Parts: sequence; structure tokens; C-alpha cells
Amino acid sequence: MTAAPTPRKPTIRDVAAVAGVSYGTVSRVINGGHWVSPEARAAVEAAIVETGYTANHAARSLATGRSNSLAFLLTEPQHLLFADPTFALLLRGATEALAERSMTLVLLIADTATEQANVERYVRAGHVDGVLLVSSHESDSLLAALVEAGVPTVCTGIPLGEVAGVPHVSVDEAGSARMMTRYLLDRGHRRIALITGPNDTPGGRFRLVGFREEMGELFDPALVEQGSYEQATGDAAMTRLLERAPDIDAVFAASDVMAVGAIAALRRAGRRVPEDVAVAGFDDSGLAALHTPPLTTVRQPWAEISSTMVDMVLDVIGGTPREPVMLPTTLVVRDTA
Repeated sequence: MTAAPTPRKPTIRDVAAVAGVSYGTVSRVINGGHWVSPEARAAVEAAIVETGYTANHAARSLATGRSNSLAFLLTEPQHLLFADPTFALLLRGATEALAERSMTLVLLIADTATEQANVERYVRAGHVDGVLLVSSHESDSLLAALVEAGVPTVCTGIPLGEVAGVPHVSVDEAGSARMMTRYLLDRGHRRIALITGPNDTPGGRFRLVGFREEMGELFDPALVEQGSYEQATGDAAMTRLLERAPDIDAVFAASDVMAVGAIAALRRAGRRVPEDVAVAGFDDSGLAALHTPPLTTVRQPWAEISSTMVDMVLDVIGGTPREPVMLPTTLVVRDTA
């Protein structure tokens, strides 16, 4: 019995023959190049469908020196990828933006020094064309190492520390915190507490700055507690605040996840939300709308953040410098405040 011959895979030359264009034109279309007329591009795309052609990415990588992929780099403990919905939103947005370009997103998590060293070696070896750094701490050395190695890198949030000139996409952290604080003040609240994030992150640092500025003479450092963007830390912070300041009438948590933890602590203490204590969060990551009661919060434009980061790092890879981008946020009023 003779085995059936393996069908020959269609090549670029087959596509060119069906489209009635040159080999070079097909190559330019496949590689996203310019100088192709709309008519020729349409003919090539139709021929690709007709022939069933698929690109040989390994061969293309050898020819172009590129992997056709980006890294989504999270420098946080692994469990936060699932515990904090903001990371999932950024991951989904970046994946969708790259899928439109037939590119791949590689998820890398590097919390410990060993993990960060492994990631640095992996990225330096050219396995990805660039990095989307979706979390960064001032104490981390990984960002500086990537910049020193010449790896195209774009950050979410303003990079802290001595690393300057790194392209980044941020929201107006301080201005957003002022907006929420002003809303609570305008509702008549005066003993407003803040549960902030880690001070070595842009969100933790600049949301505290905005809160302090808007509170003015009403700012009381005894009403500030720090969490780590996890529900348990919001709960613990709220518990500490109630112990030393039982007259609190509002609390602004620097993330929705911590706001949910704060509400749990308030309920245990017999405090009603919002009748006794108003609660506000930050992010509007989906959790806020689903919580009971729904959270008043600051909405970040997650899809726009992701797509802007992808556009930015691809420009950097292509040799086009990019200036930082700051996107607006929105105050979303729901039942907790």
C-alpha cells in the first residue's frame, strides 16, 4: 500500500501567479510594507485566501531579524494577574491590537530577582521585538536593564526612578485623584480617608499627591493608609483607619479591589455604605459595576491604553521616537458614594 503524497504547501510565487502581480509585491503586502496600490493589495489578499497560503514565520524571522511578537511583562506576583482585573483588561486589549496585525503576544511574569534575570536574558536574546511593561516599581532594575540593552520598551504609567525618556502611556493620576476628592468634598464629606497604593508605583505616588492637594487644609496624614492593590490590604487598611479615626465619613481607595476590601471591613464594624461612610474606588475594571452596592469610581480607558501602547512600541521598533501619552479618565457615580 502506497502512502498518499503530501500536498505541496502554496508559496508566495503561487500567490503572485494567482494575483497577477510580482513576487516582490506579494512580499511587501505580507510584510506590511508601503508602496503597494490598493488594487494590488486587494488582489494579493484575495489570492492568499484562494491558495490557502500561510506565512513561514520562522523563515521571515531569519530574513527580517524580528520575531513578530511582543512581550506583555508583569513585574508582580503571579496571583495578581488573576486577582487584579486591570491586568486582564490590558492583556486582552494588547492581544486584540496585535491580532489585527497578525502578531503574537508573549506573557512574561517576573516578580523575583531570579525571574527578572531570566526575563532579561530571554528578551535580550531577541525572542520578542519589544516589551509592554504593564507594571513597574521604582526599586526594580529590570526597566533600566531593558533600556540599557536597547530593547524597545513602553510602560504603563510614568516610570519612576533614574530611568528617563522611556515612552509611556499614562492617565492623569494626580488630576484623577483630585477629581474624585473634589466630588466627595462637594457631597459634604470632610473626614475623608485615603487607602493608597505602594509609593514606589506611579499610581500609589501620584494619587496620594492629588488627594493631598485637593484636601488642602483638611488633609490629615492620620487618615492615609497604604495597601498593595489587593482586597485583603484594603480590608486591613480600613480596619486600621477605623481604629484610630472612627469619625471617618468617606474613604477613597486607590483601586476598586481595595475599595471592595474596605467595604468588607466597614460592614464588620457595623458601618453602612454609603449612609455612614461613602466609598470610592479607582479603575472601573468591571468589578466596580458588579459589586453590591456598585462602586463609585474613576474609569480608566483600558482599551485605549492597550492600543496606544502597542502603536507606540511598534513605532519605536520601526525607529520612530514617541512622546509620552496621557489619557483622560472619567468619574463614574454609582451607589457607594
